[in-house]
Formats: sequence, structure tokens, C-alpha cells
Amino acid sequence: MFKRLSPPEATNEAVVTFHFDEQTVTARPGDTVAAALLTSGISICRSTPVSNAPRAPYCMMGVCFECLVEVDGNPNVQACQVEVRDGMHVHTQQGARRLTS
Repeated sequence: MFKRLSPPEATNEAVVTFHFDEQTVTARPGDTVAAALLTSGISICRSTPVSNAPRAPYCMMGVCFECLVEVDGNPNVQACQVEVRDGMHVHTQQGARRLTS
């Protein structure tokens, strides 16, 4: 579905490594979290509050809020709006969005 023309390891470009749930994911610097997940074959990033249905990045421009994840302990982060950083920890967001104080 979503495929990069050449994987980051196949070029001399720098590689960024981050963690998604229990997996280690590699990406290129400048990739968004959503793009990095999709190119790694990970399409589910949250579940809906009512039916627990899986959701995936959709618009890739910050309009739809389907790509909400938890990044380094911060909930309700739009994965399509955040660039990957080396060592970051991203987790699937389960259920309703949590309000932070």
C-alpha cells in the first residue's frame, strides 16, 4: 500500500531509529511518524473509543485526526505532524483521547 522507492538502509543517508510499541522502526530524517510507520508496514496507530476499531493515518496533513498516537508519554499527538527523532517512543493510542492538564 505505502512503499518507499528505496529503504533508508539502501542509501548512504542517515537513519533515524525509534520505537513503536514493542518494535524498533527505522526512518529517514525528516519523515513524519505516520510516514515512517506506513513505510515500515505498520498501519494501525489507534483504536476508536466505542467499538475499539483499528484506525490508520488517512489524510497525512493534520485534518482528520485518525493518526493519534502517544509520543514520549504525551497523548493525542498527530503522527502525521511530528517528525521522527532518534530514540523517541511512540505507542498506539487506545480508546478515547485523554485530556492533559
